[in-house]
Amino acid sequence: MKQRTPRVDWAELLSRTFDFDVFACVRCGGRRRVLAYVNEAGGVRTILEHLGLPTVGVRLAPAREPPQAAGC
Repeated sequence: MKQRTPRVDWAELLSRTFDFDVFACVRCGGRRRVLAYVNEAGGVRTILEHLGLPTVGVRLAPAREPPQAAGC
């Protein structure tokens, strides 16, 4: 009997969590495929610059305090 590995790939996790198939093309209904994995920051930055996309994340606002309950 073949044992299952507990590891689940990212596409399966997205499908389970959001009921969304990341490999389904929304335009034609065809199947997408992974061409490459880019893990190094320099490679990601180069690709984003080439595409004219921002290379720096948005600045997040600081967290707020919870609202006070009435009568406290």
